[in-house]
Amino acid sequence: MASLEWALLAGGLVVLFFLLPHGLAGDDLTRFDDVERLLHDGVLSESRFSLVMPLVSAPFLLLGEVVASPEWWAARFNVIVVAVGLVVAFPLLRTRIDERLFRQFALVLLFASLLTNRLRDYNAEVLTATLVAVGIVLITSRRHAVAGWIAVVVGVVNTPAAIVGLGLVVAAEVLRERRLRPLVWVAVAAGAIMLEAWIRRGGPFTTGYEGDHGIRTVLPYSGRPGFSYPLLFGLLSILFSFGRGLVFFTPGLLLWLNARTRRLVGNERRLIVAMLLFVLGLIVVYAKWWAWYGGLSWGPRFFLFAAVPASALLAVRLRHPGRSASATLLVLGVLTLSAWVAVSGVVTDLSELGFCAQDEYALESLCWYTPEYSPLWRPLVDFPELSASTALVAAYSVLVYAYLAAPLCARLLDASKALRPRGWRAAGWRL
Repeated sequence: MASLEWALLAGGLVVLFFLLPHGLAGDDLTRFDDVERLLHDGVLSESRFSLVMPLVSAPFLLLGEVVASPEWWAARFNVIVVAVGLVVAFPLLRTRIDERLFRQFALVLLFASLLTNRLRDYNAEVLTATLVAVGIVLITSRRHAVAGWIAVVVGVVNTPAAIVGLGLVVAAEVLRERRLRPLVWVAVAAGAIMLEAWIRRGGPFTTGYEGDHGIRTVLPYSGRPGFSYPLLFGLLSILFSFGRGLVFFTPGLLLWLNARTRRLVGNERRLIVAMLLFVLGLIVVYAKWWAWYGGLSWGPRFFLFAAVPASALLAVRLRHPGRSASATLLVLGVLTLSAWVAVSGVVTDLSELGFCAQDEYALESLCWYTPEYSPLWRPLVDFPELSASTALVAAYSVLVYAYLAAPLCARLLDASKALRPRGWRAAGWRL
């Protein structure tokens, strides 16, 4: 069993690196241009995006001058980031949790979560999610807390809006330790963010988003800048909208509402709670942002980190689904929806969502709220043509799903047998 799961993980990373459709688009092009100008011309851009992720990827972009191309490596950089994150996290957790639990968590994260789609490009969210996840693992260990806080701070500097999530994690640690020392890490993150803004854009509070706003459409709060969106509507949209809602894209989070799941977390409750607090911080800050939906993107890209605790909770329940058929059905349902998130993220290209940008984005809200135009459910309406490589990645995701779902299906089959009568005959048939 262990050998098979390690083989699925190793083979899966190869599949994701070489066969997943990769490319640069949207904000990726700006980040790539920022680091290329710095590496080759020594020019420090005034771009609104942090240089943390581009600089971390710089060695691979330089390798691209010799092997393939810088663009080729940039588009695959996030697969490398996640692979390194898993390699680092495994020895840290192997003495704290069952090894099989870690393997199943990794399988869910890679092939049955929101992460699968985000490995296709050069976005900054993957590095932030990896650094914060590994950092929280370190913080909740007994010996590596300082290294963990540093990792989380670097991840937050990479996406400054995440500082609210950091603040909630710090607040929880302050209450737990009953000392104010953890507050220094919020100050360090804020100082690093302001320092980068000062060096690149001329002022510590110059973010590059000044005057930034959306297109005026039929929606009543469109066209406004900054944190102008009503908090209630932002929360409802982030949680429940068909095209961006975390309920649909990270269903594993809902398992935390189940008392059995919370009991099964056991000694790692502090770790899971810290991750959930970070997710809550992201939700709160982006609920007020006019572009809470993340622009023309596949799914809720700002909330990629939510895939980590969602996958962890689902992995816990896969190991201990419960004795009742209803509990098993619950876990199977969450796994199935999570797997569909991954498969849909593989087969759906942003070019398939081009209609959302028509007429100066006047109809873009269809992609947020309407199930037929949601990037998650669109393949059920108009399944796209697949290349051979894309079909192989989707098939691999289905294979992993089948492997994880098989024990659940066996439990349900046994339960159905127990419910059947001992048997009776009618017209020669034994029923």
